[in-house]
Amino acid sequence: MSVDSPIPFVDLIAPHQELEDELVAVFRSALHTGGFIGGPMVEKFEGGFAQFCNTRFCVGVSSGTDALRFALMAAGVEPGSIVVTVPNTFVATAEAISQAGARPDFVDVDPATHAMDPDKLQHYFEAECDYDPQIRKPIHKKLLRPVTAVLPVHLYGQMAEMDPILELADRHNVTIIEDACQAHGAEYFSKKQNRWLKAGSVGRAAAFSFYPGKNLGACGEAGAVTTNDVEIANKIRMLRDHGQAKKYYHDVEGYNGRLDAIQAGILAAKLRYLPDWNQKRREAAARYEELLSQIDEITLPFEPAWAKSIFHLYVIAAPERDELLEHLRANSIGHGIHYPMPIHLQKPYQKLGYRDNDFPVAEQACRNLVSLPMHPHLRPEEQTRVAHVIAGFYCARRSADHNTVHS
Repeated sequence: MSVDSPIPFVDLIAPHQELEDELVAVFRSALHTGGFIGGPMVEKFEGGFAQFCNTRFCVGVSSGTDALRFALMAAGVEPGSIVVTVPNTFVATAEAISQAGARPDFVDVDPATHAMDPDKLQHYFEAECDYDPQIRKPIHKKLLRPVTAVLPVHLYGQMAEMDPILELADRHNVTIIEDACQAHGAEYFSKKQNRWLKAGSVGRAAAFSFYPGKNLGACGEAGAVTTNDVEIANKIRMLRDHGQAKKYYHDVEGYNGRLDAIQAGILAAKLRYLPDWNQKRREAAARYEELLSQIDEITLPFEPAWAKSIFHLYVIAAPERDELLEHLRANSIGHGIHYPMPIHLQKPYQKLGYRDNDFPVAEQACRNLVSLPMHPHLRPEEQTRVAHVIAGFYCARRSADHNTVHS
């Protein structure tokens, strides 16, 4: 490998070349049967993914955003109510809330994991809300709206700390919907249950995205909701298909949110490889840990004892982040920022009235986090080069600072 060869942030070519015959067979089957919408391929994937997540049901839909929106609606989130989530996530998390008719509200994140901070959630309920015994829900003191759900985001492939979040939700009678769009196969050790739990099996329902760059990615758009609640599963089956439980008989106003059969077939084929791909990501993360741990300026991802991350992203905190990005770019190393601006400061949500420094931990993360190349086909020598380039950047800065002090 030439030192100038680009290192991609994510490799969407290698896995599809390896599985080309299987994936082409899926397309050929659809051509020969005319089964493009619904049918056996969708049902096969739904059954396989439910089993993978240790849930009773999986309902395939057209995208992760639809999965979030439909899960909220099916779980009874009422228009005008509040759903609490975090500010440092992809905008679809908030879009799903507002498009379900609710109002997104936020709590700050844990500085080590960048996932929802249970202490901040507890403060939210105790300081910002009063419990209304008539409707058995918290009422936000200033907004005078009921809080109906909490939407923790399993970020970068690692689950949020769910035991205390679930306890708070139970205490205040609100629903938990997991945003598991980056967490296909991630696990959480519940002390309360004394066992490991899969992402997608912890809340009342969970949403997954199968956007092509995910750990389990389609060759286009796709999503799914997992749940153990038959009522929620049935409601989502209606919502995704124009509100019909029987053809041309519509019980509710629904959406066109179905999962294509071809995408379902592709996902079913790839699902067999997902545990191995996730393990390769964990091995790549361990190599990064070894290679980067001597660079004092950066902070590496923190994996608590209660988490098994599947490293959808490998995200470091780096001072002089923007200058580092330029250095990576100059050395042909792919990278990303997840995310450069928190949701509460984005234009569509400025009407909610938040200001700078309302959520300082999330805002700081947006200023100094950078995502390094991460995928199952990442080679050790590529990681060595990434680490060498980052080490060189900070070594040069230290030398420059030393020369300035002594000049």
